[in-house]
Amino acid sequence: MTTLSQTKEIFRRADAVCFDVDSTIIREEGIDELAKFCGVGDAVTEMTRKAMGGSVTFKTALTERLSIIRCSREQVNKLITDHPPQLTTGIKELVDTLHQRNVKVFLVTGGFCCIVEHVATQLSIPLHHVYANRLKFYFNGEYAGFDETQPTSESNGKGKVISMLKEKHGFKNVVMIGDGATDLEACPPAVSVLSIHLKTGDKLVFKAVIYVISDFLS
Repeated sequence: MTTLSQTKEIFRRADAVCFDVDSTIIREEGIDELAKFCGVGDAVTEMTRKAMGGSVTFKTALTERLSIIRCSREQVNKLITDHPPQLTTGIKELVDTLHQRNVKVFLVTGGFCCIVEHVATQLSIPLHHVYANRLKFYFNGEYAGFDETQPTSESNGKGKVISMLKEKHGFKNVVMIGDGATDLEACPPAVSVLSIHLKTGDKLVFKAVIYVISDFLS
């Protein structure tokens, strides 16, 4: 792993920074909070751990968890209203600093647009800079699945998004900040910085980390 000063230099050279959201930008795992709110928290938490550790494909884990939760549109809206996501300490200051330096900030996550867009608004990140999964509902508001065409619904999806962003915008140095296996898959094309809130102790994870951070204040 690099030193703190070397990591700061990587940030200084970055022309774009992509953040994971769950347990990175916010303190919670959004899908686990949704499961708890719908009364099926225990059944879903272990699946989340496996998905973050990479022992099952992300799409398989997402499909299985949502088939248990089967949330309605009303439940999702009430979750956001009653239990809004809590920002990680220092993240607003970091995003503000990146914006002041004209560094483009993106949210690239396996979480859900309905929750992530709420977070993006809090951080003044344009909604077209959000790449996340979309829940689908029937006309009566009942759960109808999720949009499987979104790249973030699959393993290696974050890397595909970053490759697209580099091609579209001409970015040379993209930093990815996250906490799990799906973030490692984005390196390359990105340089990956994983937070200390890792979901797995696998040594292979640490080989791809350039610096481990505990908060965003430093």
